[in-house]
Amino acid sequence: MKKTLLYLFLSGSTLFTAAFAQEQAYPAKPVKIMVGASPGGGTDILARMLADKFGLAMKQTFLVENKPGAANTLAADMTAKASPDGYTLLLATNTAQAIAPHLLKLGYDPLKDLQALGLVVTVPQVLVVAATHPARDTKEFIAAMKANPAGYNYGSSGIGSTQHIAGVALNTASGTTATHVPYKGSSAAHIDLISGQLQFMIDTTSSAMSQIKAGKLKAFAITTPTRSAQLPDVPTMTESGFASVSVTTWYGLYTTNGTPVAILNKLHDELQRVLKLPDVQERLLGLGGEAGNLTRAQFASLNQTEYERYGQVIKSANIRAE
Repeated sequence: MKKTLLYLFLSGSTLFTAAFAQEQAYPAKPVKIMVGASPGGGTDILARMLADKFGLAMKQTFLVENKPGAANTLAADMTAKASPDGYTLLLATNTAQAIAPHLLKLGYDPLKDLQALGLVVTVPQVLVVAATHPARDTKEFIAAMKANPAGYNYGSSGIGSTQHIAGVALNTASGTTATHVPYKGSSAAHIDLISGQLQFMIDTTSSAMSQIKAGKLKAFAITTPTRSAQLPDVPTMTESGFASVSVTTWYGLYTTNGTPVAILNKLHDELQRVLKLPDVQERLLGLGGEAGNLTRAQFASLNQTEYERYGQVIKSANIRAE
């Protein structure tokens, strides 16, 4: 009996020591950062920035893997079902974490199967149209839509995305009937928007800013209560007469639920360090965003609150997967 107890004690101690050593050595091999959108969009830009910074600090390779589609949920599904060891991370938006679960049948629970690590950035959305469109502001653009109700389509990064919700909100607020066209990411939608196959998009500033600065897209209105420091001449939706069109996008870092606490804390602490770097602050500001500064518990609470809020919005507006 004593030998059995001693064996169990030693076995348990060995397992504990091995687990502790594994946590201390993390990351001992390359880490994947999953992205639910195509390359070139806002999520991808931020993921690659984090991959570079994490890799330098932790002296390990951090690889971005794009899995676009299904309102950003394909990447989330893969992360939720990965080994809980911190080697699969997810850069997600409120699209996959708070909106899509109310519209799509998912094979995972975004609140239970994914572990929140930290808020990366919050960005406004902006109503953009092709530079060639004759309208000079939101008022003229809405008038053009009403004059040709069948001729206006708007793009998004997928069904249930914040862009989709914002488009529905604009239709409701303005009494228009523009048709939603989902894509596998903002960058793909931009191509059709610039060429004229789409007529508008309410996209994140992180995705649209480069095209706006390049003069390929015109920015008509920002969805936040105050103007963006990066687009000071662009009025808010409230100033434009559509106060109810108030949608922002947040980006957060997650990993698989069940990952050891020591690894979760290490990743959270590293994220907070990176977000305070001057060049990162400048980059986020350039995208029109505000860096996050929440604990793991606070970010999880934000996710829960947003999940419940968008559930009510979707139910009230009777939004359905198309």
